[in-house]
Amino acid sequence: MEDVSPIDEPTDNGVIIGADGLARPPWAARDPLLREYYDTEWGMPVRGEQPMFERVSLEGFQAGLSWATILRKRPAFREAFHHFDPDAVAAYTEDDVARLLANAGIVRNQAKIRAAITNARATVDLREEGGLDAFVWSFQPETTPHPRTPAEVPTTSPESVALSKALRRKGFRFVGPTTMFALMEAVGVVDTHLVGSHRRGCSGIWQRP
Repeated sequence: MEDVSPIDEPTDNGVIIGADGLARPPWAARDPLLREYYDTEWGMPVRGEQPMFERVSLEGFQAGLSWATILRKRPAFREAFHHFDPDAVAAYTEDDVARLLANAGIVRNQAKIRAAITNARATVDLREEGGLDAFVWSFQPETTPHPRTPAEVPTTSPESVALSKALRRKGFRFVGPTTMFALMEAVGVVDTHLVGSHRRGCSGIWQRP
């Protein structure tokens, strides 16, 4: 039986209290896979070229889809894309594009697949400027949102717009402002955990309000 609270609707502060007594936003409250991701990964600082490239890639594949879909396919993505080793992906040929398009375990979108390869090459080029992870973190804002309800969680920010433009200038694709804000949330650059969530402030970068 799924471990969920008998509470079916968000509380006044927008969170749902689980059977474990912990408060989470609605998107992370019911699906066990999303709940585990929220409790262990989402919003925690991501450092290093390969982990950041993987996150950029998966956020790009997520565009127009649910994150749950991408998360369920993540093992297949990792296997198909050589665990998102930028050097390996940067060396992909048309044969690799065909291989990926035939892989039912991933999102078989040719534009997104080609963007991931393009972005791998751009990631390699960014090493001369300190690397992809340092580049993304350089857009960390001075303050972070303090949403009390899901409706108060922004979908873009001046920093995500600036990051999107900067990455595009470096040759990246599928890095729009909304996608980049989702990335910034996921890797800890901003903290958009609801104020009432048990994960608020978990990154150690942003203090609880």
